[in-house]
Amino acid sequence: MAETITTSQFKNGMHIELDAQVWRILDFQHVKPGKGGAFVRTKVRNIKTGAVVDRTFRAGEKMPRIHTETKNVQYLYDQVDEVVFMDEETFEQVTFARAEVEDELDFLLPSATAQMLTVDGRPAGVQAPTTVELAVAETEPGVKGDTVSNVTKPATLETGAVVQVPLFVNEGDRIKVDTRERRYISRV
Repeated sequence: MAETITTSQFKNGMHIELDAQVWRILDFQHVKPGKGGAFVRTKVRNIKTGAVVDRTFRAGEKMPRIHTETKNVQYLYDQVDEVVFMDEETFEQVTFARAEVEDELDFLLPSATAQMLTVDGRPAGVQAPTTVELAVAETEPGVKGDTVSNVTKPATLETGAVVQVPLFVNEGDRIKVDTRERRYISRV
């Protein structure tokens, strides 16, 4: 019997059961309008079909949570439309469609460790570490003397991901990035 959760317990990466199918929560937002009841707007991916759907739930609505297990895997390489990971315990290779793990690949270099999520013993997705340290591959130089606080500029990381960084960050700098919110944390 699956554990029952409410919308207030949602977390990114959590698996829930909707319409007798397993869905992974990609993103969610609690909304409290001035008039009417609060609700939760979510983006979920069907584990079997890979379809991504926007769903809205009333605040406090209950649903079954699907128990997931995690295993450490190493990102090996990309093929055209597939990505190959290796289980670090059994050395077994697991292949995912590129579209299934595209967001996580933005923060993974080859040979990096990630966590593979399994539902009922079947691979269901990959989760990047919460924070990663990556080099800035490309960004505009900061203007000397421009000290206005909270001003940012886009920076392309060595993996190809683009994040907003403060003006003092330059090409070649190593930075720490929060992979869940896709935001700059600090220079390393």
